[in-house]
Amino acid sequence: MHARLLNTPSSASAGASSSSLPSAGGCTRHASWNPRLAPGTPASAQPSLSLRARASMEPATPEGEAGPPVHGVTNTVVGVLGGGQLGKMLCQAASQMGVKIAILDPLEGCPASSVCSEHVVGSFSDGDTVREFAKRCGVLTVEIEHVDAVTLEKLEKQGVDCEPKASTIMTIQDKYRQKKHFSKFGIPLPDFVEIENLHSIEEAGEIFGYPLMVKSKRLAYDGRGNAVARKKEELSSVVASLGGFEHGLYVERWTHFVKELSVIVARSRDGSTVCYPVVETIHKDNICHIVEAPAEVSDKIKKLATSVAEKAIKSLEGAGVFAVELFLTEDDEILLNEVAPRPHNSGHHTIESCYTSQYEQHLRAILGLPLGDPSMKAPAAIMYNILGEDEGEAGFVLAHQVIQRALNIPGASVHWYGKPEIRKQRKMGHITIVGPSKNTVKSHLDTLLKRDAHEPKKDSPRVGVIMGSDSDLPAMKDAAIILKYFNIPFELTIVSAHRTPERMEDYAKSAKDRGLEVIIAGMVASLTCLPVIGVPISNKVSGVDSLLSIVQMPKGIPVATVAIGNAENAGLLAVRILATRDPELSDMVIRYQNNLRDTVLEKAKRLEDLGWEEYLK
Repeated sequence: MHARLLNTPSSASAGASSSSLPSAGGCTRHASWNPRLAPGTPASAQPSLSLRARASMEPATPEGEAGPPVHGVTNTVVGVLGGGQLGKMLCQAASQMGVKIAILDPLEGCPASSVCSEHVVGSFSDGDTVREFAKRCGVLTVEIEHVDAVTLEKLEKQGVDCEPKASTIMTIQDKYRQKKHFSKFGIPLPDFVEIENLHSIEEAGEIFGYPLMVKSKRLAYDGRGNAVARKKEELSSVVASLGGFEHGLYVERWTHFVKELSVIVARSRDGSTVCYPVVETIHKDNICHIVEAPAEVSDKIKKLATSVAEKAIKSLEGAGVFAVELFLTEDDEILLNEVAPRPHNSGHHTIESCYTSQYEQHLRAILGLPLGDPSMKAPAAIMYNILGEDEGEAGFVLAHQVIQRALNIPGASVHWYGKPEIRKQRKMGHITIVGPSKNTVKSHLDTLLKRDAHEPKKDSPRVGVIMGSDSDLPAMKDAAIILKYFNIPFELTIVSAHRTPERMEDYAKSAKDRGLEVIIAGMVASLTCLPVIGVPISNKVSGVDSLLSIVQMPKGIPVATVAIGNAENAGLLAVRILATRDPELSDMVIRYQNNLRDTVLEKAKRLEDLGWEEYLK
C-alpha cells in the first residue's frame, strides 16, 4: 500500500496554521498521515491521530452541551472516497458552506483535486489506505460505490462514522444482492434469477422469454456489465462477453418500459427523508444522455414513483443522498431498476434548478444538519451530458464547440469536469438549461444540439380552448388569434356538456397531466384544478343568460369571466396567467400593452391635428 498527500491550491495558499486539515506539502509519503506542524515545533509536540477521529474532527456538539466553538456550519472534516466529477461538485457545494473536504483518489489530477481542501493520493479500494485516510476525517462518505466496504464495516465497529453505512454499500455493490434485498421489502422489481451455468441460463430464457437481460453482479455501471441475448443461440457469446459464469451473473426479465424515471431521495441521520421531483432520464448507448425535470408524467405516476423510491431508501441504513432509477411500464407500473448510494447523474440539474442541490443535501444529511428544500425554483430544466464523441484532441474540439453554443443560450450553465483524457462516451461535463417552461428549455436544447429549427415539431399545448358547439367558433377564434400572436401552444376542440358529458369529464380530469395550464371554457371548472376562464357567448338573449350562468357559479368553483363574446380578452388573461412564471412571455405582454398605448396616442395626436370633422373623413 502506497499513498501520498497532495496540497491543493487553496490549502497551500492558506498555510498550515489556517486549516484544521493536516498537509504534506506535496511530498510522497507512506501512510503515516501525520499532520504538518508549524515551523519550529518539536516532534515531541506532535499529536497522534488515533483510528477514531479526533475531537476537533467530530460532528458538532448538540445544542445545550459543552464543546469547542463551531466556526461556521461545522468543524467536521468530511472524507470522500473517490475524486471524480461527483466528488468535485460535492467539494464545490462544501466550499460554499465552508465545510472542509479531504478526498482519497488514486489519480493526482482527478476532477475533485482542484477544489477539495486536501487530496490524498491512494486507492479507495485498498483497506490499509482507507483505514489510514479515516484517521483524518470526522465522517466518511463515498462518491463511488466500488470501494472497500469490508474495511468500512470494520472501521464502523471501531467507532468511525461512515455515511451511508457499510451494510448499504455492500448491498448496492452486488446488484443481485441488491435485488434480493429490495424484493424482501416488497419493492416492485423486474423478475430476476441467479445463473451459474449454461443450463440455468437456458432455463431462465424459457421462463422469461427473449430478449433476455444478462447482468454482472458487481462493477456494472453506465451500461458496462450488461448484455442482451435476443435468442437462445446468443446465450454463450453474451455470457463470454461478461467474463463467464465465474464472474458472477444473473438475468432479468426484459422490461417493456415507456420511460425511465429517477428520484433523488435524501435521508437524514434520524431516518427522515425528503424527495426531489421525479425526472425522466434519456439514455444513449446505455449511458445517461439527457435528464428532463420535472418528468412529463401524470401526478399519479409521480406519487407512485416517489413512494417506491422512498420505501426503497428507508430499507437501507445510513444518511446521505440516494438515486433510485425506475422503469415506467406500458401498464403504468413502476419497477425499481437500481439504486446508487450517493449523488447521481440524474440529480446534476438540482445545482441550478432546485433550492437545495443534491450535493449540498448530501452534506447536510451526513453531517446531521437539517435537510434542505428539494423543490424546484425553476419551472423546468434539462441536463445534457457532454460525452466524448472522439478520441484525443479531436474529441476536445467537438466538446468545446458544444460549450461555445451553450454560452450563448439563456439559462444555460456549463460544468466541465477537467478530466485530462477524453474517450468516446466518457462523461466530460454537463450543461444544465433552466427556463420558464418545458417548451422553452427543449427549444434551447435544440439550439445547443444544432437540431434543424425548420423541422416540423408539435409543442405540447399549454392552453385548452373548448366550445360546446362549432357555432361558437366565430367568437372563440379571437382567443386562438391572441394565443397564436404570443406563440402559446394551444388546442381548440368541441366538448359539449350536454351531448358528450363523458368526453367533457375526461378532458377536464386529464388536462393537467397532459400539460395544460389554463382552460378557456366555463363548464369544466368543477372538474379540474386548473384556472378556468369563461366566455359568455352572444345568443337570442344577447348572451346575458350565458354571462349569468358563469358569474353565478357556487362557492368553491371559481371561474374568471370576460365581457360577452370577448374571447380576445379571455386569450389575453390566459397569457397573463402563464406570464407570471415566464419572464420572456411577461416581456411580450408588456410590449403588447405598450403597443396599445402607442396606438391610442397616435390616434389622439391625429385627431388633435386634423380636427374631428377631417378625422371622420
